[in-house]
Amino acid sequence: MLLKEYRICMPLTVEEYRIGQLYMISKHSHEQSDRGEGVEVVQNEPFEDPAHGQGQFTEKRVYLNSKLPSWARAVVPNIFYVTEKAWNYYPYTITEYTCSFLPKFSIHIETKYEDNKGSNDNIFSDSENKDQEREVCFVDIAYDEIPERYYKESEDLRYFKSEKTSRGMLQEGWRDTQEPIMCSYKLVTVKFEVWGLQTRVEQFVHKVVRDVLLLGHRQAFAWVDEWIDMNLDDVREYEKSMHEQTNIKVCHEQQEHSTNSPSLDDIEIHDKAST
Repeated sequence: MLLKEYRICMPLTVEEYRIGQLYMISKHSHEQSDRGEGVEVVQNEPFEDPAHGQGQFTEKRVYLNSKLPSWARAVVPNIFYVTEKAWNYYPYTITEYTCSFLPKFSIHIETKYEDNKGSNDNIFSDSENKDQEREVCFVDIAYDEIPERYYKESEDLRYFKSEKTSRGMLQEGWRDTQEPIMCSYKLVTVKFEVWGLQTRVEQFVHKVVRDVLLLGHRQAFAWVDEWIDMNLDDVREYEKSMHEQTNIKVCHEQQEHSTNSPSLDDIEIHDKAST
């Protein structure tokens, strides 16, 4: 098990980010389905927890075939997905990822949001993993390097300025001077209990998680002028519409994959692929 705590600051308030996060996730999922990725929404409904109160439960299937290296695509099922289950009791959320093809693999993310610049060192004092050793990683949405395939000039927050809020462009050291400012605190646990592969895979998954967190938070602010005038009802309606459109794309895509899937006789795995 590898545990890390990520802290991602945003030039928003916690209440603003509640809308921006829902908008970003829905729009991002829809965009990804256009490029051969897919996020199918299986369930999205209100949920009440005795400890955390009223919230929203969401279950998704995240299709990842195109993100796998060629040798890995040869040995996993052609329709390969990760199940995401999320319990949103904003400003507290729990997200879990599992994969039926890899039963010893899981990701658990506990998230809390506060209106500060990442200065709360005890925010997870009531977590089950509070005593576990962890690395604290600050993620800078403007100046941390993002994978080239994700870069868009319109989402470069060093040069982006919001027309509706007048926030941006984010200069070096912006977290010390920005008002308003909030922080997403994410306690991420990655488990891959396979001897000989555990350390390498858990480290790799954390790198992927960090890249995804960086991209998502960048987009949430880069798209601020699209969602800043929305209320919770508005963004829920947008979320519903995007889910329906994305599900149609994903289901069509998966049908094509199953029709064109290669047989085992067509698959050739070279010895060097594992090196």
